[in-house]
Amino acid sequence: MQNFKSLQFLRLFKGLFEKFGIDFEAMQKILMIKLTMDQRRVPTIFNESKKKEGNHFFKSLWIYALYGLILVPFMLLGTNYIFQMSLVFGMIIFIIMTSMISDFSTVLLDVRDKNILNTKPINGRTISAAKIIHVMIYMTVITGAFVAIPLLVSVFKHGVIFSIVFFIDLIFTLLFIVVLTALFYLFVLRFFDGERLKDMINYFQILLSVGVIVGYQIMIRAFNVVDFDVIYSFSWWHVFIPPLWYGATFDLVMYQNFKGPLMTLAILGFVIPVIAIFLYARLMPSFERNLEKLLSDSGKERNSNRLVNLWATLTCRNKEERLFFRFAMTMMKKEREFKLKVYPGIGIALVFPFIFIFTELSERSLADISTGRTFLFIYFCNFLIPMTVHMLKFSGSYKGSWLLKAAPIKNQSAAYSGALKAFLVKLYLPVFLLLGGVFTWIFTLNVIPELLAVLLGGILQTLITYKMINNETYPFSNSFEFAQETDGFKMFLLSIFTGVFVVAHLISTFINYGAYIYSAVLLIFISVGWRIVFPKTLPK
Repeated sequence: MQNFKSLQFLRLFKGLFEKFGIDFEAMQKILMIKLTMDQRRVPTIFNESKKKEGNHFFKSLWIYALYGLILVPFMLLGTNYIFQMSLVFGMIIFIIMTSMISDFSTVLLDVRDKNILNTKPINGRTISAAKIIHVMIYMTVITGAFVAIPLLVSVFKHGVIFSIVFFIDLIFTLLFIVVLTALFYLFVLRFFDGERLKDMINYFQILLSVGVIVGYQIMIRAFNVVDFDVIYSFSWWHVFIPPLWYGATFDLVMYQNFKGPLMTLAILGFVIPVIAIFLYARLMPSFERNLEKLLSDSGKERNSNRLVNLWATLTCRNKEERLFFRFAMTMMKKEREFKLKVYPGIGIALVFPFIFIFTELSERSLADISTGRTFLFIYFCNFLIPMTVHMLKFSGSYKGSWLLKAAPIKNQSAAYSGALKAFLVKLYLPVFLLLGGVFTWIFTLNVIPELLAVLLGGILQTLITYKMINNETYPFSNSFEFAQETDGFKMFLLSIFTGVFVVAHLISTFINYGAYIYSAVLLIFISVGWRIVFPKTLPK
């Protein structure tokens, strides 16, 4: 078995782990097995030709390096350190927290290894520590990929001392995010159980995603612009904004600005993560014990078959498509790993349009906004389309997909067609209707034709996204092991592709009856496109 360098580094802190009651040798063996398994190939049933060697996670890191370029301008702006670095750490926290919630919550909440580990003389504290260190290793790599270029730029622009402060702050930021997320999950696990617990975990993810974005907006409002200068003045509520903690350390070190408020913020940046670590270490056995609740299947499920059948009848063309529609609805409802990866994106899609409207309100009244083209902000909800359509390929139970190949299916194109319609009905439409209701209140009933055009644009974007990144026969037939690595660049382009619909819609607003004409064009594209992509009979 490979001797990982990350585990060799951990050995330096062996004494510290043992002080917390962790069996270091056992923890190291668990981690070694987990990291080895991460590197193994995972053959898929229907895509043998797509087998790829190595750790798929590491192959996806370039996209984080690309995202990291957005930090570089803030490094070059000037020397208003508390302003620049608070913004930088706000973005770092957003990226790390989003990745932590959507990609690594499954590792923290994993109960599949309990059947093996619970039969061994290993305490819950050690198992829990192995999980969080496993996550920390990957989160460190993601953070490294994201900040490597900005960190290098900071050395040349601001000097070595600045870079050392940046590096130390990054370590504490990472600790803060990972441990805080684990503590939040611990809270949810402690007070809920059964199906309600699984629902609460998903609601919690949405709230956490929304909280990170709203927190970033609040942080920006901690600064005032006076005569083109950005001025910071301390208020008591700033102690609840983590990016300000780390922004303050730069003013403290680079300018020797030892004023009380800055000292307070900087100290919080180091004390809170340390307290969180001690708290988590104390509660680790409770975390493992409560995780067993996820194995229970108690709780009554609401019977919504009638509604699903109604939607299937309304949207699907034949019996096979209706069958796959119901199958996809069930998978999206019950597949916990799918929900863990998709629901944070739904939270972001819900809140982004309002953030921009709220920003506009600082300069204009609601009456002014309601007469303009600000309704186009609703297109931010379409950012959830590429990510969710991409995730329709994956399932934790992908090995069962051989049934689809073995079944006597006459029209295979009905499989993905039904799955895409299920996505539109179950995930996209509720988000859109919620946003549409609020937008109708803000922009009056006159905006309804425009919203209809946005909805049709979303349906067409779903079809294009499927064709570009999925284009496969059966949904839910790949392992989530591939979810990190595949189609990163296409996903990035498809997110930007939303802008094409925005521009087209914007142009239509300058034409008489433009919304109706634009909607008719979209309807034609959808009707023709759907028939081409999903023909009723496949060519032999």
